[in-house]
Amino acid sequence: MTWSDVFAPAKVNLTLHITGQRDDGYHLLDSLVAFAPVGDTLRVAPAEELTLRLEGPEAEGLPANGDNLALRAAAMVGEGQGAAIVLEKVLPVASGIGGGSADAAAAARAVLAEAGALDADGLALAEAALLALGADVPMCLASRPVRVRGIGEALTPISLPPLPAVLVNPRVPVSTPQIFRSLTARDNSPMPDRLPEFTGPEPLINWLAGMRNDMQPAAIALEPVIGTLLAELAALPGCRLARMSGSGATCFGLFATMAEAGAGAGALRAARPEWWIAEGLLGDQQARAMPRRG
Repeated sequence: MTWSDVFAPAKVNLTLHITGQRDDGYHLLDSLVAFAPVGDTLRVAPAEELTLRLEGPEAEGLPANGDNLALRAAAMVGEGQGAAIVLEKVLPVASGIGGGSADAAAAARAVLAEAGALDADGLALAEAALLALGADVPMCLASRPVRVRGIGEALTPISLPPLPAVLVNPRVPVSTPQIFRSLTARDNSPMPDRLPEFTGPEPLINWLAGMRNDMQPAAIALEPVIGTLLAELAALPGCRLARMSGSGATCFGLFATMAEAGAGAGALRAARPEWWIAEGLLGDQQARAMPRRG
């Protein structure tokens, strides 16, 4: 049996502007997304049936049945093709960094590769189909920086300089539907139509500081520990911007250098050993996310 290893990098919403709500209830967004060098890993092999086994430090409580997004994505893209999937779960569940969506996208990449369809046309077809599993899934398929608009279907690849960052989750799961229900405004302004060209991390961070995550206030109201986390991130030496990703509770701190980010992560681990903490360069993980034969 030939296995493929597929990396499922964490998705980070550097911005998340909620710009409207359609009659069918779907929210409209305008978001700038980058990907982290930390994530889950899938091992996938051809099989007669679709099966899933869960492993890893964050696997507890995650469904291994038909409700799992990785299984659903593999079934949707594979059109009856079987696969044996082993998912090593490293990202916290319900944490605002697209763990389940990244797993679904990785499973889809593996099935497409096995079918010889992991090309531009195959990815485009998969993006359209996978939107049914959630707005985050299509953006995770390519695992490269992207501007996301509409309900998650309008994807515009964008060039971003790598961003030194610390990711922190206080181990509090947050319900995205609950956050959406708690929003006080759903018709906020989008990002500018034309984004600047960023020459390095500091100009990008300075620009990001003028943008928003419109879900952050509602998330803090529901889970005040997020506010505590953001304050502790912002207080780290060298932290230029602290913000929540997605619907939370994972937050990120941005730094000018990886040396500062590494020092900040180390200090926070010492002070908060109960929190999930990772550091790395946010940006383009497309090459690493492609399936590799084991």
